[in-house]
Amino acid sequence: MGLRRPTTRAKNPDGIHDVNMTPLIDVSLVLVVILLVATPLAFQSGIGVRNAVAAGKKSEEKARTERIEISILSPDSLIVNRSAVDRDALQSVLAPLLAASATRQVVVRCGDAVPHGAFVGVLDEAKSSGAAQIAIVGG
Repeated sequence: MGLRRPTTRAKNPDGIHDVNMTPLIDVSLVLVVILLVATPLAFQSGIGVRNAVAAGKKSEEKARTERIEISILSPDSLIVNRSAVDRDALQSVLAPLLAASATRQVVVRCGDAVPHGAFVGVLDEAKSSGAAQIAIVGG
């Protein structure tokens, strides 16, 4: 007979028949973490941002008469078109102004001491009152 080469079956008759689950579990956990991080972002208010450099150079005087300016002084007090307004009365003051405006543009200026939640609340209220475009002005 000749020389026989030993095979793996002879050394390990049972073999390895288990599936390695570690990579599957790792990928699944990474997907769960991504979903946990991304889900709250889907429920936040959508605020579109455009560069105002090109738009700011066009007919500034005409835009001043057509737009509504809101300055947020504190979480409870605002100035709408140079008139002091309480935060709770913003919707009742803003709705008729937006209805009379041809462009329905709102410019929002915010103080440094105003909390982020109050600022976003004013933006959301302006949008729900019918503002077509909202601009944010610094300082």
